[in-house]
Amino acid sequence: MASLLFLALALCATACSDDYTVSYLYVTTEKTLPHGLIDAFQIDYQSGYLYPLADSPIDAGGRNTVGLVLAPNDLFLYTVNNFSSDVVEFAIGTDGKLYPQYTYNITGSYPTAAAIDAAGKFLYVTFTYQNNPPSPGYPNGTQQYTTADPGPGGITIFPINSDNSLGTPTTVNIGRNPVGIATSAVGNYVYVIEADSTTSANLLGFSENPQTGALTPLPGTVINPNPGNVSSTGFASGPNPAGILGDSTGTHLYVTDQTLNQVATYSIANGVPTLVTTTPTDAGPMGMAFDLTGKYLYVTAYTANALDGYTIGAGGVPVRSTVAASVQTGTGPTCVTISGAPSNAEPTHAVYLYTSNNLSNDVTAEQLNAQDGSLVQTPGEPFGGSPLPTCAVTAPAFPLYYY
Repeated sequence: MASLLFLALALCATACSDDYTVSYLYVTTEKTLPHGLIDAFQIDYQSGYLYPLADSPIDAGGRNTVGLVLAPNDLFLYTVNNFSSDVVEFAIGTDGKLYPQYTYNITGSYPTAAAIDAAGKFLYVTFTYQNNPPSPGYPNGTQQYTTADPGPGGITIFPINSDNSLGTPTTVNIGRNPVGIATSAVGNYVYVIEADSTTSANLLGFSENPQTGALTPLPGTVINPNPGNVSSTGFASGPNPAGILGDSTGTHLYVTDQTLNQVATYSIANGVPTLVTTTPTDAGPMGMAFDLTGKYLYVTAYTANALDGYTIGAGGVPVRSTVAASVQTGTGPTCVTISGAPSNAEPTHAVYLYTSNNLSNDVTAEQLNAQDGSLVQTPGEPFGGSPLPTCAVTAPAFPLYYY
């Protein structure tokens, strides 16, 4: 009992003081030689101010780090490294520091994005080029596809072991130029977007085998089996989708398109997406994030240097916010991530929003009002970082309790 009392007092000394680290922010960058970097920050509970960790920036373990994904247990992080065609696993320490574990080669070349299924059993990584066996006229080991003749891309499927290491991967073929992937929060479905300007059916859907991770195309998705510069077709999305996000109920899916400057809303039935409507955005929409309650949606507008706010209305359709319609960010915002209380706490305290700004090499920080979705600039922002940030994610601090 004495030990428990001591632990409770120790926790309260930090949590009850309203002056502690609520979360950690990790921002990837495009640096290619020798490796990409991860800028790591502590997020102050009181203000949302970002304090760089002592060892930041951190070696991302591969070249041209284009993305990262947080494990469902919030204890591990995986980076996606485009030029080195690999994924690096990091353990997150109790102090927020990242500790590299293993590097895993994907089954193709030039990965673009990654997602983990809701059960935390499989990591899915989209890539641009298949690795093909040698053929007449090509030296042994030389890849046949080029940017002029890209051929089919694919998805590398990694089983996730109980210690969060990755098992032996398998491959699913898809169309050319995949740029984003999302998994459903409910059910076993995986969705991929492709930036294939020759078609407007760039949303592909798959059902997931929960035991093996294998993917089967949903009705309405047709994967072209032929090699070479060919496309697969799926559901209408626009010619240049850039961001994909599902809601927490698994009933709606959202896709941004940079050519049409819109976010498309889909209803989901048995995994199959049906286009409901499209909603205008500022120029160049990319990444998206929901607030912790799922009532508000925020979209980065890369070309407009803005963050667009929406309230989720009837039928899951985003309605432009009256209090955060278009908030200025740095130049070229790519991803948006939201930090706040853990799931067992009231999600209205210390809620902060951050965007990675690719061209101004910084991070925009806003405090989010959970009552109306409005945003207030955090003192000290923008926060500088390494050149060419690509994406960002937040992880809750441990241990963390709210009273």
